[in-house]
Amino acid sequence: MNVGVIGTGLMGLPMAQRVLQAGLSLTVYNRTTAKLEPLRQAGATIASSPEALIRDCTAIVLMLTNADAIRSVLFESARTELAGKTIIQMSTIAPTESKAIQSEVTAAGGDYLEAPVLGSTPEATDGKLIVMVGGTEEQFDRWLDLLKCFGPEPRLLGPVGSASAVKLALNQLIGSLTAAFGASLGFVVQQGVDAEAFMQILRGSALYAPTFDKKLQRMLDRNFANPNFPTKHLLKDMRLFRTEADSLGLDARTIAAVEEILNQTIDLDLADADYSALFSAIVPPS
Repeated sequence: MNVGVIGTGLMGLPMAQRVLQAGLSLTVYNRTTAKLEPLRQAGATIASSPEALIRDCTAIVLMLTNADAIRSVLFESARTELAGKTIIQMSTIAPTESKAIQSEVTAAGGDYLEAPVLGSTPEATDGKLIVMVGGTEEQFDRWLDLLKCFGPEPRLLGPVGSASAVKLALNQLIGSLTAAFGASLGFVVQQGVDAEAFMQILRGSALYAPTFDKKLQRMLDRNFANPNFPTKHLLKDMRLFRTEADSLGLDARTIAAVEEILNQTIDLDLADADYSALFSAIVPPS
């Protein structure tokens, strides 16, 4: 079996490396060819185009920016290559988008399942991502060994759309929790309270989430370089969540507020910074 990976950015690169480490044959494609060099040196085949990769592979893993990028890769010139191939979509997109892509892949004679992941580059490198699967039991069983390259215990959540919904809900929490923590941290610090004294109380309470400590020093130092998850990507996910929530009749005003904070963060030229940079929008430098 030849596995293809399209998209070798922050997450796609270490995930592709995990496929090679499992001893599987790997073909890769990325618009920026320089990002493929570590994989070429490790033994991967470099495809000249998405359609060439799809033609040569049995299973194609997608780790792309958004649904528009996925549609471009799959349907602009490679649609005729999809028959008999399995597309494993692992990016964060909306449930409605995932279902629509499934319909197009199926109409072209291919098979489709979603398997978005929770975690960042360290977990991807170590094969410890949380892999959430939307598909059938038959698909899950067939591709379980491949999915275990990325995380030890992939979990089938239901049909296509289910895993995308859970992933988007989790990413919404990333934005909302980080914004709420940034506001509280900025408040106590500007009141003259020692940040560590505040954290000691927080850590001993039911309010604590480990992500607070992961972002604490970044916020205190205002050091948002070398991101595992850039601000612009979190903004994309918050927008997707709000759009889906609106369609379900949910009150998404709190989500819209976080979205606006992220917009302000990007206006500060922090689009490519770690998403904890939203602290700079909430607590402007004095």
